[in-house]
Amino acid sequence: MSLKDFIKDRAGAITLNFIGLITLIIFLFSVGNSFNTLGAIFFTWISISYIFYGAEYYRRKKYFQLVFKAVDNLDKKYLISEVIEEPPYKDAVPYFELMKKARKSMLEEINSIRNQRKEYKEYIEQWIHEVKTPIASIKLLEENNKSPISRSVLLELQDIDRYVEQALFYARSEEVEKDYLIKEITLQDCVNEVIIRNKHMLISNGIDVDLNSLDKNVYCDSKWLEFIINQIVVNAIKYRKNVSSQIKIYGQDIKNGAQLIIEDNGIGIKSEEISRVFEKGFTGTIGRFNNKSTGIGLYLCKKLCDKLGLLIDIESEEGKFTRVIITFPKGTFSKV
Repeated sequence: MSLKDFIKDRAGAITLNFIGLITLIIFLFSVGNSFNTLGAIFFTWISISYIFYGAEYYRRKKYFQLVFKAVDNLDKKYLISEVIEEPPYKDAVPYFELMKKARKSMLEEINSIRNQRKEYKEYIEQWIHEVKTPIASIKLLEENNKSPISRSVLLELQDIDRYVEQALFYARSEEVEKDYLIKEITLQDCVNEVIIRNKHMLISNGIDVDLNSLDKNVYCDSKWLEFIINQIVVNAIKYRKNVSSQIKIYGQDIKNGAQLIIEDNGIGIKSEEISRVFEKGFTGTIGRFNNKSTGIGLYLCKKLCDKLGLLIDIESEEGKFTRVIITFPKGTFSKV
């Protein structure tokens, strides 16, 4: 509370006080009191008023400073009414009570929305698990009954399965910490799993895969890391060139950890768009001409890397290459 605001708030009382003083001085002068007496009364009155309002201003300023300090130290600032005591000023008590009622109403609303989101998330997860069964059944039927179109059907099923998996990981991305197990894993195992999963797509598109220096041990959750790698590899396939397409996946040691690099010689990304590729829903100029682009894949990769304590960066030159770099800091976890 500033002094200007305090004076403005007390303007009526201060004005009335001053009018009372002038009235008293005029009355005492009219009944024959000397100027010395009137001067003493005037000085005493002004001094007492100054001390009274000054002390009140100081107490209020100190109180509100403590309140703002308490707010600044709170992570959840809407809990302020729980950590401060009832104001010592009667005119502030009604506002304090209104604040407590508003907080209670807000918490009830938050809990209601949280429960709705939880129910929706559980429904999505249940639906995904149920839809995976017919997908697996169709895939098995196609593999056991080879035909000229079975490979095309399997490729489409692979796309469906990937989108279903993406939806599952998106639903769980808000609470990654409840569904991961950090342990020592090798980059080779994770990359091999992703390559095997996408073998039909890689072969049908004539893409050569070059693996090198993947015998690196890192601390991460293999399931989440495989999802991240899979999103990047699928993007490399999706935005390939029509001839001599290649994907290089290799590891390298750095001072404070290790890096996994996934590089392709595809169509690349425009320089003015590369800073936005991790934004939710951003597809870019090239993505707008590809009806399979959703702008969710790299957004999820960035979000999951942040949750897992990994760094992800992307380098690209339009028409030449795209390089995604995942950095694993040196871990201090115990082996699981």
